[in-house]
Amino acid sequence: MECTIRWSGEGMSFIAETGSNHLLTMDGAPDGGGRNLAPRPMETVLAGAGGCTAYDVVVILKKSGQDVTGCEVKLASERASTDPTVFTRVHMHFTVRGRNLKRNVVEQAVRLSHEKYCSATAILAKTAQITHELEIVEA
Repeated sequence: MECTIRWSGEGMSFIAETGSNHLLTMDGAPDGGGRNLAPRPMETVLAGAGGCTAYDVVVILKKSGQDVTGCEVKLASERASTDPTVFTRVHMHFTVRGRNLKRNVVEQAVRLSHEKYCSATAILAKTAQITHELEIVEA
């Protein structure tokens, strides 16, 4: 996997070009020289972890024969007060939608994502306490 980050030349705006040829813009807060035009770099880390675990959950549920129609993960985090301001706590609230979903299967999908498959969560777990809760909504 590769990624190239380029400074835009203005403020604190950066463009990432991924190995799969996609672009991602990041910017800093105004008090740090940015113009608030895009997510902060650490927000993209948090979003990546949410996307990684949601991806896993959907794949696991589909392979388990569950009729999943939606998956949302809302992440709330805390960071260290001194540099480096790593994540110290990440709480994930999963809302999984589907027809006749079996709670134990959805719980297992979330658990497997965190314990086995999600690389991003595994990285965050090196510095942060990862917790989660689960809501199942009948579609």
